[in-house]
Amino acid sequence: MTVPGRLPEPYGQGGSANLADILERVLDKGIVIAGDIRINLLDIELLTVKLRLVVASVDKAKEMGIDWWESDPDLSTRARRDELARENAELRARLARLEELAPARAPQDVREESP
Repeated sequence: MTVPGRLPEPYGQGGSANLADILERVLDKGIVIAGDIRINLLDIELLTVKLRLVVASVDKAKEMGIDWWESDPDLSTRARRDELARENAELRARLARLEELAPARAPQDVREESP
């Protein structure tokens, strides 16, 4: 298979490349497309679209310093567990503060209030 003349030849003049070669090269070198679209009306933000597109092998992306999928709870089970542990710790701390603020009750007071 030859590449049409209007496209740049990735391997120099006279070389031919098939789709697998091109994909291998893209994954090896990596392509990153990032952009934000924000629509404001009179300083009021109406819409924000954040676009992050990375086409590269995982090793190449990590080499470039891109590893957001490791900390995103929607994509990583470890990140999801970490987020649940953090949320659990926050709730426990909140409960401890509430228990400190509540007046001390004897166990029989609690039984009398129960239906």
